[in-house]
Amino acid sequence: MKRQNELVPELVVDRAELEDRLSKIIDPELGRSITEMKLIDRLEVNGSSVDVEFHLTAPFCPPVFALKIASDIRSSVLASRGVKEARVVLRGHYLADAVNKQVNRPQATPA
Repeated sequence: MKRQNELVPELVVDRAELEDRLSKIIDPELGRSITEMKLIDRLEVNGSSVDVEFHLTAPFCPPVFALKIASDIRSSVLASRGVKEARVVLRGHYLADAVNKQVNRPQATPA
């Protein structure tokens, strides 16, 4: 049983776990892993916060696929041990601003 004054150790984010989770995200149009295609440009861990920047195979990739991949990245990162916050940024797509705004909007909290 924990005492009130006892500190609970903070979980450390495991970069290898993040990379493994990202490797399982498949581009729905091409059927290949986004890491295999080297679409991840930056993966940064800062405490319990993770930032991911990525690009797609074409600047005019269908928006539904752009949003799907961005959403998959964010949910995979948030499912990783120790991650409390995730920010996903799509670069080089004609609707990047809209996708980034949509995927990074705060999640609704249950009442």
